[in-house]
Amino acid sequence: MDATLPGSRQVLVVDDDPRVRTVVTWQLEAEGFRVTEAADGRRALEAIERDRLDLVILDLALPGVGGLDVLRRLRGGEHAGLPVIVLSGRSGETDRIVGLDLGADDYLVKPFSPGELAARVRSVLRRAAPVPPVPAAGLRIDQGAREVFLDGRELTMTAKEFDLLTFLSAHPRQVFTRAQLLERVWASAAEWQGEATVTEHVHRLRQKIGPERVRTVRGVGYRFEP
Repeated sequence: MDATLPGSRQVLVVDDDPRVRTVVTWQLEAEGFRVTEAADGRRALEAIERDRLDLVILDLALPGVGGLDVLRRLRGGEHAGLPVIVLSGRSGETDRIVGLDLGADDYLVKPFSPGELAARVRSVLRRAAPVPPVPAAGLRIDQGAREVFLDGRELTMTAKEFDLLTFLSAHPRQVFTRAQLLERVWASAAEWQGEATVTEHVHRLRQKIGPERVRTVRGVGYRFEP
């Protein structure tokens, strides 16, 4: 089956509120996705290990193992590349930043529109389709293992630093504005996430791979130099 079609995609919905799970499941199944559910963090981790999933919709306020702990364990394990959309009642900027920095691909606040959530699922899945990075001198990016090596030495990177590097390196010498990077890498709009997030991540990335690899195009944005 064509992996780009909804019917071939398996989504895990993790929320302790059965009403939320029902609404999300109904919307996604109506659009052709296959859906499984988990009511807490422990069951979510079991499903992630057991099932062949394409995306996780994750609440943060879960009993037992919390949503942030699930996300942290997911990003540190063999399923680190599995896309995650956080669906949370926590609307504060700090919660969003923590979730996105831990590696969430999108963040939607409750109450939410089921149709918008489905649209974000489709958007995240499109972006998750792997685009191979262009080879760069001394720099090796292993997308499957989510590892980066510089001159044979493995670099320690956060999930979003890795995502940013992978995206930029797949589009060498193409200039992206901060707003475009927020949309493509963070899956968020500049008005609530803040373009300073991109600036800070670029700064940290330059410290690790060298300032000459991510160039500033004054008044526009950034580009990757292979």
